Amino acid sequence: MLITAACSSGSGDPKAKDTGKATPQPAASSAQPSASASPTLQPAVYKKLPDPCSALPKKTLVDLVPKGAKSGKKGKIDDPSSRSSCSWSSLDDNGVKGSQFRWLSVSLLRFESGVVTGSANEQARTFLNQQIDKAESTASDSKSSKQSVSGMGDEAYLVRYHEKRKEGDFKDQKVVVRLENVVVTLDYNGAGLAGDKSPDPDDLSKAAKKAAQDAVSAVLAANGKGTQASSPSTSSATPSQTASKSPSPSASASASATKKG
Repeated sequence: MLITAACSSGSGDPKAKDTGKATPQPAASSAQPSASASPTLQPAVYKKLPDPCSALPKKTLVDLVPKGAKSGKKGKIDDPSSRSSCSWSSLDDNGVKGSQFRWLSVSLLRFESGVVTGSANEQARTFLNQQIDKAESTASDSKSSKQSVSGMGDEAYLVRYHEKRKEGDFKDQKVVVRLENVVVTLDYNGAGLAGDKSPDPDDLSKAAKKAAQDAVSAVLAANGKGTQASSPSTSSATPSQTASKSPSPSASASASATKKG
């Protein structure tokens, strides 16, 4: 019996002596190496998206798309928990003097972390860059420009470009904002039709940034995180000061025609 005990206590360790006690196992042996090597994915911070057609305040809509502020069209393939969008169009017809159009769209996309897809934040960052590349490739010439926007989300960019269509030259503004695992994409464009003058791109950009900030605040509010203060660059006057011929301040943003595509 003593021989049996000595053999069993020394199993796995040729130098172990028979002390009559079980040989303690190293603490590290209780954990598998693969467990410690597995990366830990940060859970998605934002769990909800706001209603896209309610994401922008009435005043913002009246300023940007005065003739279409009440006619927001929600995207048909939306999954409210992860993807949603809404668009508005406005046409301000001035008869023989021409007309002004505006088109506005807000798109919200939320990502979840997953073993296959990876970090929700990284997925959002990748999508943000894809949106910027897409806008730059859409430009009808090489005059597209990209600039960072401070004070909005975790990172934000404005891409300005123009498209030549049979109806006229469209001045496009795209603001893309990432808030952790959510990407807000706001598109705003305008043009003067039938002889009317083209809108000022600077006014369109200022209005687009203000609207994007409103959409960001809506995402924060939907997740119970309060609102985010607008950056100084978004507080400028809306395009209503230059794009509309209507004497009413609320109708200052010139009207829009439905965007193709």
